[in-house]
Amino acid sequence: DIPIPEDHNILKQNYPNPFNTGTIIEYYLHGLSEQEIEIEIYNILGQKIRTLYNGVESGGSHTIYWDGRDDFDNDVPSGIYFYQLQSGDQIISKKMLYLK
Repeated sequence: DIPIPEDHNILKQNYPNPFNTGTIIEYYLHGLSEQEIEIEIYNILGQKIRTLYNGVESGGSHTIYWDGRDDFDNDVPSGIYFYQLQSGDQIISKKMLYLK
C-alpha cells in the first residue's frame, strides 16, 4: 500500500486500464474536513469532455465510475484520455486508455 501523506490528496491509477465499457477511479482526500473538488476527463487535445464530479467531499477514500461518455451522454472514441482531480491549488492528473 502507498503511504498516505497527511497534507496531499492522492489520485490512483484507474482500473481496468485499458478499459472498454467503464473504469473506476479511486482517490484519497487528506484531512478530516470537507474539500471542494472537481474530477474531470480530458481528451488527448486537452479539451474537457466530462465533469464526473464538482462539489464537496469529506476526507478519506472515494471512488467514482466513468462510462466512456461525454457531458452530452455521447460515447467517446477510443483513445488516450486524462483524468484530473483538483482541490484548491492542487491538481493531479493520470492517463488512461479507452478501447472499444
